[in-house]
Amino acid sequence: MNDATGRFSNRVEHYIRYRPGYPAGVVELLEQECGLRESSVVADIGSGTGILSEMFLRRGCEVLGVEPNAEMREAGERLLRAYPRFRSIAAAAEATTLPRRSVDFITAGQAFHWFRREEARREFARILKDAGWVVLVWNERRTDSTPFLVAYEHLLQTYGTDYPEVGAQVSRESVSSFFGAHRFHLRSFDNRQVFDFDGLRGRVLSTSYTPAPGHPRHQPMLEQLQAIFDAHQQHGTVAFEYDTRVFYGHLSAAQP
Repeated sequence: MNDATGRFSNRVEHYIRYRPGYPAGVVELLEQECGLRESSVVADIGSGTGILSEMFLRRGCEVLGVEPNAEMREAGERLLRAYPRFRSIAAAAEATTLPRRSVDFITAGQAFHWFRREEARREFARILKDAGWVVLVWNERRTDSTPFLVAYEHLLQTYGTDYPEVGAQVSRESVSSFFGAHRFHLRSFDNRQVFDFDGLRGRVLSTSYTPAPGHPRHQPMLEQLQAIFDAHQQHGTVAFEYDTRVFYGHLSAAQP
């Protein structure tokens, strides 16, 4: 896949302002079913600007944010500087630099698809404590639940640079292969964002598969985005709807 580490370097501010967070039910689920508590050590892999990390910091956990992209990592450090239990680590999923058997939870929010999975799996098995949990979280944008979302999906298909490859949802098969058969659970939560046009523009520009300024498809895409907004806005806003998927479980002993 194209230079996954550097893809978001020029999109950090849009990412901070316009990417969706995750429902509070994610942390509540892990508390109830996986024993998450204040003493838990969480390695958030591909932590980016800290969207998922902050949820665990608010719970009181120690969080190790592992992020290879310098711009994203620095943004996370800035945004999470008020949390003394956060530590930022310049490393990747496949080589976290964390000690063996040192973490209770490994999490990845909107990042699993960038990992070299066999290498990451070996690394996760190395750093997890016995009976530790892997938690993969993913906001899946609904593509056909409203006329606006149908039109928005068509926009991405038309103007996206590599949208079919990068924008594909994480499949149950790839998750099953990663965990090992029957080793994970799946829960889903509703999630939603509401945008005026400036917010919608920022949201589309936060993604790595849309043409950046200077690309010949950038301005035509924004003109079409304005037309879509004008056609579908209600009281000056449009809504993104998501299914927040949480895949959680233990890694099986055998390698995939």
